Amino acid sequence: MFERSYSLRPLRPVLISALALALAACASSRGLEPQGRLLDADSLQTQRTLAANGLSQPGWPATDWWRALGDPQLDALIAEGLQRNPGLDAADARLRQARAQIGTARADRLPSVSASGGYTGVRLPESMVGDELGGSYAGSGQAYLSFSYGIDLWGGKRAAWEAAVDSGHAAEVDAQAARLNLSAAIAEAYAQLGYAWTLHDVASEELARSQKTLELTRQRRAAGIDSDLQTRQAEARIPAAQQQQQAAQQQIDEARTALAALVGQGPDRGLQIARPQVLNPLALQLPGVLPSELLGRRPDIVAARWRVEAANREIHAAKAAFYPSLNLTALGGVVSSEVDQLLKSGSTFAFLGPALSLPIFDGGRLRANLGKTDAQYDLAVADYNQSVLNALRDVADQVNAVRSLADQASAQAQAVSTARAAHDLAEQRYRAGIGSYLDVLSVEEQLLVSQRRLAELQSRQILVSVRLSQALGGGFTPTSDAATVAATPESSHS
Repeated sequence: MFERSYSLRPLRPVLISALALALAACASSRGLEPQGRLLDADSLQTQRTLAANGLSQPGWPATDWWRALGDPQLDALIAEGLQRNPGLDAADARLRQARAQIGTARADRLPSVSASGGYTGVRLPESMVGDELGGSYAGSGQAYLSFSYGIDLWGGKRAAWEAAVDSGHAAEVDAQAARLNLSAAIAEAYAQLGYAWTLHDVASEELARSQKTLELTRQRRAAGIDSDLQTRQAEARIPAAQQQQQAAQQQIDEARTALAALVGQGPDRGLQIARPQVLNPLALQLPGVLPSELLGRRPDIVAARWRVEAANREIHAAKAAFYPSLNLTALGGVVSSEVDQLLKSGSTFAFLGPALSLPIFDGGRLRANLGKTDAQYDLAVADYNQSVLNALRDVADQVNAVRSLADQASAQAQAVSTARAAHDLAEQRYRAGIGSYLDVLSVEEQLLVSQRRLAELQSRQILVSVRLSQALGGGFTPTSDAATVAATPESSHS
């Protein structure tokens, strides 16, 4: 018995020549490149729009920013929604799906080993195969181990795995964005409920005024001071005020059912929601260098940036498909007609099959796939760029609204005070017989309109402060990897 060694050194020039010939024969990816370019946020002009905004010192919203509104019932509703809303379950399921895809891509990079065994028996009839083979039973047992491994010569499998990891990061950020959006939606619905209650108060106050005026008018009619016309006019004010009160109650009911749905419950849950406390607009802080800092604070921008990275990795993987692939396959085991002989050396067998394959002509399939991947990258870049522009517009709109609504609410409060004083004076003059009933009706209408307008402006102040907190990322804090990718100006397409 002897051993024989073999050297591959004489075959090296042949292998190198074969590889060079294979590369030359491959389908070409020349002329295919993505066109998308990431937007430089710092080149976008925001200084004049966001200057002198009247907000507090630079900073970002807290993670639990809604607590500053000052209503424990709202805090409890948001906590309930974050635990029960089905939309969050969907976001979490997409995250698990993305993580499973990472595992699949990782498995593609590793060797595959499998083992199997079995027993095969056969008896053939003599009428079919003759006396020599027929009429007797023959069986064999076998056990073998197989190994296969596709060597990642050009990094295509690694790129596919990295693309899956980047997509997983995007899904993770999406799950956090879903929680931010839900919190903001609950806060907005809660503010709408408070606004509906304020409208109900205005309508109730108007109904009380109308009833008081009707009582006075009837007294004056009995005294012969007013006519039936004034009495009928006063009576007509009652159902109008009642209608406004009923409309406000409908808004209250709708806001309650909306909140019940947002917290993942049925409409009866809304009946348990008490009247909100008076909410104060959030004292928000606007960062100094907004465009560049916002890139890592807005979850939608961070997720879009991860998708750009994933699309870039997919380009690398698609390009690797143009080059030769090397696969190693090995099979070894034992076969014997007698099961007790399986472990004898004479029953062993082995097979080794390295295989080199290269694409030469595929009808343009590889080029079409690379073109599609390039287009997917361009779409991801366009989505990222649009997310940046939308974010800056969102912040600017809310900042302008905060400033404008503060001035409007202050002026409208003065208008309500003036209208109320005018109504009191007109009522006194009418009671004294100096003024007419038409004067009372006129100033009552002005007072009602002013009160509704003030309630609307105060509600909008709450809504805008919530939306600005959301526009600034709602306390989202990126991981170190997310912060790095958000700050990277451009990706390579290697």
